[in-house]
Amino acid sequence: MSNLSLVNIHPEAKIGKGVVIEPFATIHRDVEIGDGTWIGPYVTIMDGARIGKNCKIFPGAVISAIPQDLKFKGEVTTAEIGDNTTLRESVTINRGTVDKFKTSIGSNCLLMAYVHVGHDSIIGNNCILGNVVQLAGHVQIEDYAIFGGSCSVQQFSKIGAHAYIGGGSLVRKDVPPYTKAAREPLAYAGINSVGLRRRGFDSEKITEIQEIYRFIFMKGLNNSTALELIEQELPASPERDYIIQFIKASDQGIMKGFSTSTASFE
Repeated sequence: MSNLSLVNIHPEAKIGKGVVIEPFATIHRDVEIGDGTWIGPYVTIMDGARIGKNCKIFPGAVISAIPQDLKFKGEVTTAEIGDNTTLRESVTINRGTVDKFKTSIGSNCLLMAYVHVGHDSIIGNNCILGNVVQLAGHVQIEDYAIFGGSCSVQQFSKIGAHAYIGGGSLVRKDVPPYTKAAREPLAYAGINSVGLRRRGFDSEKITEIQEIYRFIFMKGLNNSTALELIEQELPASPERDYIIQFIKASDQGIMKGFSTSTASFE
């Protein structure tokens, strides 16, 4: 740790080996910080923060502030951040409520400047949230999802793994895995084939996923009929079954389907 005379660290905070805490940072009592993490100047880490190893937290970030929820009654909850995750300038992460008792961000994530993560939101591993992405409470984002800048996500929304959300989008419905989403209102804009190739999906698997989404978004079928036909006509695979399960479990419904206004989005 550096410049200890210029930082405010509660003596009961648990600080790992090799942690660097820059001047004017504040670390509250019920905080745990893993080995090798860097805490920039003017960062505030409040009670309930659980920060992993080798993270980087840039100036102005506020981690584990109490929820912006009038129902919150001071219950003991956490805000958890996995290993190797970077939080850029002025990111704010609120801790959980009685719903999940935690807000959680996985490992190897990048949250760019001014991102807000609301209470009880759960973000998976290897996710990227562009500048000024705003998540309401209870949002769930699965592994490898990517958001362009200035997206806003309604409470209780779910984003599937490997999804890509175009910049400036307003997310009011669930976004199934492997898809691209854009336009207003949010709509299907193809599958995230570029991202899938980068992560090792071969052409055959990408074609399989495209065929599944043709049934869901491009044939004019309602979701129940589309899912029945997919189960009847397309061979089982982990990707097929994950897509089916995600859509069946959607409480608020998935984004709208294909249209000519979304066909050219890249």
